[in-house]
Amino acid sequence: MYYMIGKGLKRITIFFVFIAIGLFALYMYFMVNYPLSYQMLIKKYSDEFNVDPYLIAAIINVESKYDKNAISKKDARGLMQISPITGKWASEELNIDDFDVEDLFDPELNIMIGCWYLSILSQEFDNNLPLMLAAYNAGSGNVVKWLQDEKYSDDGESLKDIPFAETKDYVKKVQRNISIYRVLYEDEFVYEIPSRENYMVLFVNNFRRVVKNFVIYK
Repeated sequence: MYYMIGKGLKRITIFFVFIAIGLFALYMYFMVNYPLSYQMLIKKYSDEFNVDPYLIAAIINVESKYDKNAISKKDARGLMQISPITGKWASEELNIDDFDVEDLFDPELNIMIGCWYLSILSQEFDNNLPLMLAAYNAGSGNVVKWLQDEKYSDDGESLKDIPFAETKDYVKKVQRNISIYRVLYEDEFVYEIPSRENYMVLFVNNFRRVVKNFVIYK
């Protein structure tokens, strides 16, 4: 009898261990794929420019995975992948003295410009999120052109299709990220906000960089 009880307890223990491992793996999956850092800066500038902080958090994740040193093939830089042209324009509009494109790697300046630019797009496209995201990725000129084309818009106010595959995927990806961030980080921008950089994000991005360099130079 004691043998049967012991065997049963062992099975229950193993069961709960596997449950715990599964929950930890799920937690790590979301923390690695949907990280959050720079909350104080996101809150500060999303408030200043009246944009949704979860939109900013989602865009940063899709654009750079919270890697402040990220640079694209098109030379877009930093957390929100601001292009040098947009950075120069923003520096003039926001009266940023002695602006240099290297400054776009600074998290605060990058997030400030990104929030400002999204506020401009919000005004231009009447706060229509899919249009704002399409413009952030492909440029507002292209979005305006698509809205005037019956192949892509029925009413001139929304898009039924996006001809650029990358932009179409980008819009869907950011919208999905926004939904996930709202669930994972509910009330994150309401209460006291951490001012320091998320060390786990730093570790993951540095690890990715090491692996990438190893593959390139192998």
